Amino acid sequence: MKFSNFTKLLAIVFLMISFFSTKTLANYEKVFFDFSVELVNGKLIDLNEYKNKKAILLVNTASYCGFTKQYNDMQNIWEKYQNKGLLVLAVPSNSFNQEKKTEKEVKEFCEVNFNITFPITSIYDVKGDSAHDIFKWAKENHGKSAIPKWNFHKILINNEGKIEDTFSSFTNPTSNKIISKIETLLNI
Repeated sequence: MKFSNFTKLLAIVFLMISFFSTKTLANYEKVFFDFSVELVNGKLIDLNEYKNKKAILLVNTASYCGFTKQYNDMQNIWEKYQNKGLLVLAVPSNSFNQEKKTEKEVKEFCEVNFNITFPITSIYDVKGDSAHDIFKWAKENHGKSAIPKWNFHKILINNEGKIEDTFSSFTNPTSNKIISKIETLLNI
């Protein structure tokens, strides 16, 4: 059987698209609300408590990162949209060796330097085998783009508890890209 150059080109393009594709077909056996996390104050939270939220911005954070100033912007969008259905949830992580040693230090750092009032979890790994189950779930259902490549990676979750979109550390929480997605989910 002889293949034309066009057929060969199509096959190569298809293989490249398959190879470089970062999203998987989500089966969502679980959703975000099926998990629990421990907060920085030691309280265990069943994420089902947030089922009334229209949008959740999940951000892995670190105190010693060049992106740490994004805490200000996270607090700003929290203040602006929390009463409209947004939850901002920070997940301190030492996966990139830039976080404080204890939850007490993280809590104090965030409160003193940024006046953070949105929920902050305990310190968790966000990638690899030791990652918190939420981040394993995100990878399983959204592919490589849900895996944090650095601190302040953002995962936007919709009111069904499914991943709406992901954003790199370089995308500021108050960027038009993120704000427009949040406002769409909040119906404003």
